[in-house]
Amino acid sequence: MFLENNHTKDKKHGWIEVICGSMFSGKTEELIRRLKRAKIARQKVEIFKPAMEKRYSEEEVVSHDKSAIRSTPVPHSSQLLLMANDVDVIGIDEAQFFDSELPNVCSQLADSGIRVVVAGLDMDFKGRPFDPMPQVLAMAEYVTKVHAICVKTGNLANFSYRISASEDLVQLGEKDHYIPLSREVFEEAKRSPKLREELKELAIRQAEEQRLEEEQFERAREQRDEESVKEEDHP
Repeated sequence: MFLENNHTKDKKHGWIEVICGSMFSGKTEELIRRLKRAKIARQKVEIFKPAMEKRYSEEEVVSHDKSAIRSTPVPHSSQLLLMANDVDVIGIDEAQFFDSELPNVCSQLADSGIRVVVAGLDMDFKGRPFDPMPQVLAMAEYVTKVHAICVKTGNLANFSYRISASEDLVQLGEKDHYIPLSREVFEEAKRSPKLREELKELAIRQAEEQRLEEEQFERAREQRDEESVKEEDHP
């Protein structure tokens, strides 16, 4: 669906692609996949993320499954215009955390012949449109909505349910703070204290399982590195 080649004869054609959905739906994985394909096509790619996003790395875009690609953190969307010289493709992750000028910036970049790939939450933890994503979605040529799996029912989930009591719009976190829910469970959780407590316990269990999986993965990686060093020392 998405062509890496955006040239027609001597003219570059830009456009905007948006990858949206709830938390744990694979937005960043899909963003990384598209940008890596562009690099394979020998296009010049630049990736940006909000400076506030430091959960996994300060200088990488990292997905929940630990796929990663180098990125540049920026405090304001206007800076993207200053960093877009001689670029074919620009990737923007966690777009919901950018300022209100992002839609206009994306439009200017696309008008200049750049393919702009944007990934971000389309709704906040209360199920409301998460600015500035609605404006970017409306201006995009291509929109892909990805879904997580509801931890309660196993059905498709498009809501990011916050299990903590904070009412702040922005609260960075993982499975210890958020879980993906289907519409039915999300609405029921608003009315049922019993269900909210059950979801909280479920999230705590999942966060612990994720921590153990990550520790196991890290130990296996370290073991492979040690075995590799031994092979080099004793060919």
